[in-house]
Amino acid sequence: MLKKIRLGISSCLLGNNVRYNGGHQLNKYLRDKCGEYIEWVPVCPEVECGLPIPRETMRLVGDPENPMLKTSRTGMDHTQRMLDWTKEKLEKLYEEDLCGFVFKSKSPSSGMRGVKVYDHNGMPNKKGSGLFAGQFMKRFPTMPVEDDGRLNDDKLRENFIERIFVVNRWKTFLKENPTINGLVSFHSSHKLLIMAHHPTTLRKLGKIVAAAKKSELNKVLNDYFIEMMEGLRLISTIKKNTNVLQHIMGYFKKKISHDEKQELIEVIENYHAGLVPLVVPVVLLQHYVRKYDETYLKIQHYLHPHPMELMLRNHV
Repeated sequence: MLKKIRLGISSCLLGNNVRYNGGHQLNKYLRDKCGEYIEWVPVCPEVECGLPIPRETMRLVGDPENPMLKTSRTGMDHTQRMLDWTKEKLEKLYEEDLCGFVFKSKSPSSGMRGVKVYDHNGMPNKKGSGLFAGQFMKRFPTMPVEDDGRLNDDKLRENFIERIFVVNRWKTFLKENPTINGLVSFHSSHKLLIMAHHPTTLRKLGKIVAAAKKSELNKVLNDYFIEMMEGLRLISTIKKNTNVLQHIMGYFKKKISHDEKQELIEVIENYHAGLVPLVVPVVLLQHYVRKYDETYLKIQHYLHPHPMELMLRNHV
């Protein structure tokens, strides 16, 4: 990659000492490994809205759908301060051309979901979103978002990073060739990737592309992107991946030898049984794509959705 993907992130996850106690929550995988491909845009809502370091801890209070942000001990209300800052910050982040955001889990300002909200009796439930994170997701509903806790899950991590690379390619398409022909090319190269998440979404997108000439281009592009991102949110399961792998294998049934075919079938079956990770059949199929110069498969992002160095498919 010549240019890194721009992603927002809770500042403490990069090791910045912005937490209430003057500490941080450094995530070395995000900062160091992902940092080779991602340009991080750090955000700390509490510090940027004017609160000091160190500071009293805060929590969400009241209605989970419309909570207040108050200090835990003294009960000082910082709700309006945070909302005013957030409104201005979101417009600035729009100009940053982000492809996604990683939030700090459980934070009353930056928690994506499952944040404690205390009722009038002081009893908590885990139904809230941090004030900033909640407004961010409303402002950018199609943008891939995750929190550091959920990214410990192999499947959620692979899904999130796959989506940010899709968004980055989409933005490149919009900058370089935002035409119907460009959309056809984009769709063609992402067909198998989308199939692995939701075949129904693939059929819907095919209909949008097929009818593109009959509609206004901006509406077509908007409808396509929204539909695509909804489908890609769904986790790609072993069953769905196996279907795609077998589909790819069909391109070589008249080209590879009997022994090669049996080996490929065995590798896919081993993946289906959970004996080997997804990277094993994918690498073997990549070999045949190069060997037999399958033009259609060479453009399929399913076979190379993100840098191999991230080793995401070694664990799913």
